[in-house]
Amino acid sequence: MTEQKTQTRRPGRGADFWTLGAAVIAAVVLAPLLSVLWIAFHPTENIWPHLLSTVLPRYLRSTLELMLGVGVLTAVIGTVTAWLITMYRFPGARLLEHALLFPLAIPAYVGAYALVDFFDFSGAFQVALRGAFGWRSPAEYWFPEVRSQGAAVLVLASAFYPYVYLLTRAAFREQSGGSYEVARALGAGPWGVFFRVGLPLARPAIAAGVSLALMETVADYGTTTHFGVQTLTTGIFTTWLTTGNAGGAAQISGVAMALIVALLLVERAGRRSARFHGSARQARPVERQRLRGWRGGLALLVCALPFALGFVLPVAVMAGHALVRPSSWLAPGLMAALGNTLLTAGGAALLTVGAALFLVYALRMTGRGLPRWILPVTALGYAAPGAVLALGLLVPLAGLDHRLADAVLALTGHDPGLLLTGTAAAIVLAYLVRFFGVAQGAVESAFGRISPNLPLAARSLGRGAGGVLREIYLPMMRGSVATALLVVFVEGVKELPATLLLRPFNFNTLATRVQELASLEQLGDAAPAALLVMAVGLVAVALMARSELR
Repeated sequence: MTEQKTQTRRPGRGADFWTLGAAVIAAVVLAPLLSVLWIAFHPTENIWPHLLSTVLPRYLRSTLELMLGVGVLTAVIGTVTAWLITMYRFPGARLLEHALLFPLAIPAYVGAYALVDFFDFSGAFQVALRGAFGWRSPAEYWFPEVRSQGAAVLVLASAFYPYVYLLTRAAFREQSGGSYEVARALGAGPWGVFFRVGLPLARPAIAAGVSLALMETVADYGTTTHFGVQTLTTGIFTTWLTTGNAGGAAQISGVAMALIVALLLVERAGRRSARFHGSARQARPVERQRLRGWRGGLALLVCALPFALGFVLPVAVMAGHALVRPSSWLAPGLMAALGNTLLTAGGAALLTVGAALFLVYALRMTGRGLPRWILPVTALGYAAPGAVLALGLLVPLAGLDHRLADAVLALTGHDPGLLLTGTAAAIVLAYLVRFFGVAQGAVESAFGRISPNLPLAARSLGRGAGGVLREIYLPMMRGSVATALLVVFVEGVKELPATLLLRPFNFNTLATRVQELASLEQLGDAAPAALLVMAVGLVAVALMARSELR
């Protein structure tokens, strides 16, 4: 409360400028979500009864089954690996402690293409099996169906378990080592310590991590499409692009958003509960126990398997294709896709972080001039699937484009064509809305770490609001701002559904190029673009691991 009062600015033109700017930013971020709701409740052709009696139950059932499988797997993988890394020392533990985060660098759709390529009938694994046992046809042996919902669950869990691992590992580390020692002294074995002490204390962190993984699962398009799983997100594409019914697509989007809001509430509840799990400041840290012999080997295997499936396999498959066909690096369209990716993701990163800085600073400076609920509401865009945001943007932007074109035609006699939806501007705007919550969280956290006395001293020396932000806050927030820029850029590079729906004709990014070529079974041509996407993501994960070491 004291900080808010010290940051409050007297009413005036400056406060009005910051208030108005913050209101505009909030309106831009919220407009696509409100647009989806409006289209859903005011469709030009109401096909809701038809959806409800035909495809919607199938979409919803497949989505819920996918969520159940991914939720269970991510919870188990993330919790077990976090427990082993936190509590035990075994061969490779120090390396795996950070390597288990690396699957965050791999888009799930790239993992799907790699899994199918490696384990399919003509893939390297089954070819090796037939060669080893002398089999000649599929009738001579049984192998699980690769293009299936179960395989989709495995790929998505391998891509998203780091959310659970990261939060749960932090929860385990925050506990006092004394609580585990007391449990052992009372006769609890390794399993007893885990189930009676560790797991109950980490349950909120596990719930929060699983919720994040499930949000990404609901939003996924590339993986589910490749495995032929019909989810709510694929239903949005089908209803909108195949039947041309934006109202029906918006109604399916509403169902997807209802699932996302439920998950968001669970994640928020888990985050609130997690505050009670911190140990006292002087508490003894957890002392890792050494695992020897077969126990150490088993722990190594358990931690190495998800890392191998989520990171090693996609990188190895794509690198193998790129090495076999080095000419694919010179394929037409690759450099254009790289340039488009840098343009859209880079522009979105600058705009998103700049807008987040403006909004958070305006809220802190104007005090009561802006309602405090603006920040959590504007973060909802991150929880919305890219396909939902694309729908919420494209329909109103198309209407605005037509009105602008009519106005220009009436004034000049020249038809300018599409000004917004026909360019990369729509993609940049979608990225801004989608990842605004990420930038906002980093910026808000950085502001909170700066003492309010410093800006007060600058104001007493005659600096205005802009001067305080430029001369006091920004120099002290360079690291956090740079991190926010990097994270938004990486997320923009990996984003697929919104880019597919909003891109202009003959406009490819690295993500859409990978999806386009892989869907045509041209994985050799898709490999360079996939490797570039993974390299960008790996830089972000490496910086995260480096900050943890510090």
